[in-house]
Amino acid sequence: MGANISQLERDIGSDQFPPNEHYFGLVNFGNTCYSNSVLQALYFCRPFREKVLEYKAKNRRTKETLLSCLADLFYSIATQKKKVGSIAPKKFIARLRKEKEEFDNYMQQDAHEFLNFLINHINEIILAERNQAKAGGTAGSKGTAANGTAGGGNGMNLGQDNSNSNNNNNNNTEPTWVHEIFQGILTSETRCLNCETVSSKDENFFDLQVDVDQNTSITHCLRCFSNTETLCSDNKFKCDNCCSYQEAQKRMRVKKLPMILALHLKRFKYMEQYNRHIKVSHRVVFPLELRLFNTSDDAVNPDRLYDLMAVVIHCGSGPNRGHYISIVKSHGFWLLFDDDMVDKIEASTIEDFYGLTSDIQKSSETGYILFYQSRDCA
Repeated sequence: MGANISQLERDIGSDQFPPNEHYFGLVNFGNTCYSNSVLQALYFCRPFREKVLEYKAKNRRTKETLLSCLADLFYSIATQKKKVGSIAPKKFIARLRKEKEEFDNYMQQDAHEFLNFLINHINEIILAERNQAKAGGTAGSKGTAANGTAGGGNGMNLGQDNSNSNNNNNNNTEPTWVHEIFQGILTSETRCLNCETVSSKDENFFDLQVDVDQNTSITHCLRCFSNTETLCSDNKFKCDNCCSYQEAQKRMRVKKLPMILALHLKRFKYMEQYNRHIKVSHRVVFPLELRLFNTSDDAVNPDRLYDLMAVVIHCGSGPNRGHYISIVKSHGFWLLFDDDMVDKIEASTIEDFYGLTSDIQKSSETGYILFYQSRDCA
């Protein structure tokens, strides 16, 4: 039997190998690494995996959707006889290409755009199926449900979901499990400099998009995210109390922290001198533990401590070229997934993915999407 044990099983050790866990790489169908890397990160996001497998168990006779294909894929990995190997996500990729025209080709796609689409689309499927079960599936109610909290397909982009401040005020009184796992609430606080009145507006988010600076850290980037901005000249604020446009100060703070905090590092920036998007490979340190300090005064869970559990990494020099891989934490150790290849890595290797200390336009392996899991849901 020793000859049949894979290198990964040897590296982990038979006595250390987690029972009922499977480490399977995903076959690349021609530049589908953007999908493979995100799917691995989500598979090892335990709350998400459990909900997808639960969906599979409850929906044995359902029409094919992207969610049912994802559930089949996760189930196939979770029930493999072997502990390690590779699997071809053929049905999922075929369905993805049917669902969204932009993915129906063999070009490299953006992993964050894929994550954004997948999470929102899954949410819409759940809402549509829930409304169909309640109302016999009228087209009108389905349409309302699909767009009620998912921001019309853009709910993951910061500020795009401008629905009511909480789900209880929406058409759908009950949040979905996608909301329960990924959704947080930002509050935009604006203080009129004339009358000192503070007004606030809540926005739901499924991930936070973070600007990156050279030689900094995620904690610093998140602090900058909440920096006070002065609204003046052509950008004045219409104060309801003054009934006129006034200078004001505005800042964004987190009102409700999600169970899984997804952080998207904005590494692709349009540069006029090159007339295209350039990769910003700045070195940004992302810690294994994270606590957010830019929460609002009335935050629901301001002291939530997070553990890093997965990182989608972009390798290469630009958005439309290069490669995506992912690293995940599973049962106390770290694994690197590179399409169908799976390797155990040391935690110290994570530092290799912080980025470069020199400037842009260099090929590099850099953290692109970070997944932090709240310790109180582990």
